[in-house]
Amino acid sequence: MQTAPIDFAAFNALSDRDAQARISAARERLGSRAVILCHHYQRADVYAHADLTGDSLKLSRLASQSDAEFIVFCGVHFMAEVADILSRPEQISILPDLAAGCSMADMANRAKVERCWRELSTVFDPDATITPVTYINSSADLKAFCGEHGGIVCTSSNAPKILDWSFARREKVLFFPDQHLGRWSGYKMGIPLERMVLWNPDLPLGGLTPEEIREAKIILWHGYCSVHQMFNPGQIKRFREKHPDGKVISHPECSFEVCAQSDAVGSTETIIRVVKESPPGTRWLVGTELNLVERLAEEVKAESKIVQFMADMVCMCSTMQRIDPQHLAWTLENLAAGNVVNPIKVPEHEAKLAKIALERMLDAS
Repeated sequence: MQTAPIDFAAFNALSDRDAQARISAARERLGSRAVILCHHYQRADVYAHADLTGDSLKLSRLASQSDAEFIVFCGVHFMAEVADILSRPEQISILPDLAAGCSMADMANRAKVERCWRELSTVFDPDATITPVTYINSSADLKAFCGEHGGIVCTSSNAPKILDWSFARREKVLFFPDQHLGRWSGYKMGIPLERMVLWNPDLPLGGLTPEEIREAKIILWHGYCSVHQMFNPGQIKRFREKHPDGKVISHPECSFEVCAQSDAVGSTETIIRVVKESPPGTRWLVGTELNLVERLAEEVKAESKIVQFMADMVCMCSTMQRIDPQHLAWTLENLAAGNVVNPIKVPEHEAKLAKIALERMLDAS
């Protein structure tokens, strides 16, 4: 029987221990009606309740294949949007705290990308010349923009393959919002750095000359991940001086200089797999979010592997951290009482176009 929604104020003062107990009780009442998804960067006290873990695309695809009525996404806003787009109509995607966003995703929005497209049209016809490629870490309306303009979505693991797809259709790529993933992927394909130019959306014509735009193969958006910006070559240098036999692995959202000095570069799933498959006794310096690194270090400790965080200071995804036990308990108790709180619903027209771009990616990769 449905009751009035339970206000979050009643949960805000809960101790973590009490919140954990109420999460367990609510989950028992809900049974298989709800599935809890947790991204690799999620804090440990929430991650412990996950039914499914992984990166954002993997989680959305798995959730859409489940029988669950409610998809509770412990991640950030764009992830819950992807879950809504890919899930069945009867499934409801939920984000326990609507303030859990992504600073990188916020660096590109529909208005700025459309203005960029208009400005590029003063140099050439963008619809005939450029394939727009958006990183999955972006809002649904940008995925819809790509769907509408013959573009596509990419992930950190398939970006080079998606660039191949894109160049097979048009001679240039507009890549947003993460400049670092775009630059590293282009470099791995053999594109010279000088032919990958940076578009600053706050400057006329992106701060570029018409000639620079004509010569470019990839136009990179001036966006980045605030967590991966914290890593630098000096940290790698000090690690190698102290541990000459140690290995370095980084996420491609790191700067080009960090990626170039790493032994391996890959997505969250790749980082986990490479470290777990490495020989016992291996020492690793890892350039990605702290929660993942600490969890991975604990999981491989029994094999005498040492995994350490690249930065000198604590460096977590602050917006991902907003999904805490209190918000998860509030969400689940409301669901158990028949109330849906914080549903994420992408408008139908936008979802249709975004799904086109996502399906192009799935077909291409």
